[in-house]
Amino acid sequence: MNLKNKKVKKELTVDQKINRRNFISFATFFVAGSTAVGGWKWLYNSPLEKTEITGGAHKPLRRALNKTELFFRNFFSNNHEVKTYPKSMAVKQIRVNSDVGINDEGFKPDLWQLNVITGLNQALKISIDEIKALPKTEIIYDFKCVEGWDQIQHWAGLRFVDFVEHFKLTELAKKQYIGMETPNGEYYIGLDRESALHPQTILAYEMNDQPISLEHGAPLRLIIPVKYGIKNLKRIGTISFSDKRPRDYWAELGYDYYSGL
Repeated sequence: MNLKNKKVKKELTVDQKINRRNFISFATFFVAGSTAVGGWKWLYNSPLEKTEITGGAHKPLRRALNKTELFFRNFFSNNHEVKTYPKSMAVKQIRVNSDVGINDEGFKPDLWQLNVITGLNQALKISIDEIKALPKTEIIYDFKCVEGWDQIQHWAGLRFVDFVEHFKLTELAKKQYIGMETPNGEYYIGLDRESALHPQTILAYEMNDQPISLEHGAPLRLIIPVKYGIKNLKRIGTISFSDKRPRDYWAELGYDYYSGL
């Protein structure tokens, strides 16, 4: 090649460099913005899912949420526990955020029994004294609500995995899902088995070293630190096991069925 005939590239002036940078920035912003708006319009106009176990969400969004569940079901395990805190950091007044399912007038905790479905027309009845007689586990952790607030709380009770083992429910607990409902059936949740059997999941009967109050779900409630508060069912009445998703109060209203942290 004849070097004399080769054109030497002229260096851009400062103004030209600024103009080129502005053009690239604007083009990038325009393309990204158009893509985001187009994606939002596509999702907004997509069909809603048929209301069954879940409902109220657009079909593409629900598919994405279900894929997320498959990933996180395998993430939390005995080797992935939520952070815990010293007892001194726990709040003295635990926040009350809802009474759905526990507003029964005249409810008497001393007459309560836990109903565990073990088969067709078969159930195991368990008293609170039977549960309290088993080894107690305490946990102080950051309780998180889907509304955006959080609070370091102190709870104590029986680990769900120990409950399953003691009452010989191991075979039933091999099913994919666990369902829980309040005694009046007005609030209900579905849990994947990995989260229910997580070592930090407890059936709680104490908060701040005192029996749980009625407004917090006495005599027995669920504390499941790997989930948002909406899965921490107060006043458990019935527990069931299934290979199909049990009904879930908030999932029927469009929320994520998994609702994990």
